[in-house]
Amino acid sequence: MSSLNSSHSSISEHSNDFYSTGKELSRDSYNETICALCKEGDIDSAMALLSQMEALGYHPNSISYTCLIKALGSVGRTLEADAIFNEMILSGCRPGIKVFNALLKNCLRKGLLELADKVSRVLDGSGLVRDRETFEILIDYYVHAGRLKDTWLVISQMKRKGYQPDSFVYSKIIELYRDNGMWKKAIAIVGEIREMGITMDRRIYNSIIDTFGKYGELEEALKFFERMQQEGIVPDIRTWNSLIGWNCKFGNLASALDLFNRMQEQGIYPDPKIFLTIITRLGEQGKWDSMKNIFENMKGRGHRKSGAIYSVLVDIYGHYGKFQNAEDCINALKLEGLELSPSIFCVLANAYAQQGLCEQTVRVLELMEAEGMEPNLIMLNVLINAFGTAGRHMEALSIYHHIRESGISPDVVTYSTLMKAFIRARKFDLVPKIYSEMESFGCSPDRKAREMLKSALMTSTRVDMKSPTDTDTHGLSGILDKIEELKFATSLVVWLL
Repeated sequence: MSSLNSSHSSISEHSNDFYSTGKELSRDSYNETICALCKEGDIDSAMALLSQMEALGYHPNSISYTCLIKALGSVGRTLEADAIFNEMILSGCRPGIKVFNALLKNCLRKGLLELADKVSRVLDGSGLVRDRETFEILIDYYVHAGRLKDTWLVISQMKRKGYQPDSFVYSKIIELYRDNGMWKKAIAIVGEIREMGITMDRRIYNSIIDTFGKYGELEEALKFFERMQQEGIVPDIRTWNSLIGWNCKFGNLASALDLFNRMQEQGIYPDPKIFLTIITRLGEQGKWDSMKNIFENMKGRGHRKSGAIYSVLVDIYGHYGKFQNAEDCINALKLEGLELSPSIFCVLANAYAQQGLCEQTVRVLELMEAEGMEPNLIMLNVLINAFGTAGRHMEALSIYHHIRESGISPDVVTYSTLMKAFIRARKFDLVPKIYSEMESFGCSPDRKAREMLKSALMTSTRVDMKSPTDTDTHGLSGILDKIEELKFATSLVVWLL
């Protein structure tokens, strides 16, 4: 009852004569109020008003349906958005291309590939024509999911429809080459971009910098970083995160800390993900005083609310004990007035996962669901990593099966993380099976996945060569079978190299 009253209170702010006078809203007023609530982000009140509207026999107009679908999708409530979309079609309203794009984007963001395919089929059968945004949504998803063939297929379709690649598409092509081990080819795209007369914008520079960083070419990454600034392009949080992250990855902690300070001097506040990367590296080297100094400097810049999340991360990583319970952690953030979001939950889950604290990682997921946020693929990948780090490969495998049963399509990170869990558990024979499954589902292995497969095959081969059990048991035929197995494994390793 109290939640209904709070909904009424929120709604009355948009309609002076609603509830306070007892007057019934007109259909137009309902629609206007629903749209206003969606724009404010008060989606629960908008949904409550929708129920009241329909109880009176009214149906929303196409604008209200569109607002509801976009608002639900923006907070990760994809299945509800899909239900509203179906209701919109049944009511006789004809969705525009923007509705299809919003729903498609939200489905792909959650990894709901089957649902996204359904939306695409309805779009193609509606008589509407895919616009540039539709193609870019698909390209963005397929690149991040490591689906090489699907990406090129969409780019070809896009060109046939008369949409030439722009800076967004070229930045994705660079990332596609980067993730498939062809970093020199990715950099060569720069010449093609200039020949096409396309301006080198922040997106393209970010993709180039990240490509150099991923392959350890840190000096080249810094050269492009300086060049983009000389051309008047201001680095954003993604630029800084990439440079700091890769310098940490390759052991250049001094450079990473220098970039971290420069970023803050330029007025950009670090996000929790990159902060976790830095404190992880400092923690590995036992530099707790440096970690404390960084945190104190950040607090001194006046970001009290945001500082709460960093305090929690330092505590979790440092094993200080104050926030080893996920519930206490979330409550502390709420008391600081921090607005919880899926990304915050993901960072917290990742912090627990890196420490192998599986139960607390799972608890973060449960608390996220309790806040009305649906878990996404990123969160589930984090959970696989938590179990893998703790040496619990069967639980990691069960999360993978849960992902598939939920209709979510695993990405290259899912498969790589699961392969890593099997390697840690010395279940080398399971790694090629997961690798094959990744390929069979259209997910292109990246360099990391290929390296893990090579490692597993070579280790498995060494173990087999040391073990006499098969040859002792099966005699000559066993020896011949083993030789054939080793030949196959060796040829596969050579091919991967």
